[in-house]
Amino acid sequence: MIKPLGKRVVIKVAETEETTASGFVLPSSAKSKEQFGEIIAVGSEVELVKVGDTVFFQNYSGTEVEHEGESVLIIEEKDLLAVVG
Repeated sequence: MIKPLGKRVVIKVAETEETTASGFVLPSSAKSKEQFGEIIAVGSEVELVKVGDTVFFQNYSGTEVEHEGESVLIIEEKDLLAVVG
């Protein structure tokens, strides 16, 4: 498991399948990444969110890393926009 430092969180970015009007499924490489996901780890200085929260975050923020065969995003708490109710 990744343990982020300071005011950083680790997010598993949501993946949604997109289909065109004619029924073609677009691969993930042909569309932009979603800007929301589930927090799977938090740093020791994070105060506003907790593990399990679904959050929206700023586009093009954070660093994408591969860990145990899964792609996750490490992002600073200040780049989070909202927690989904």
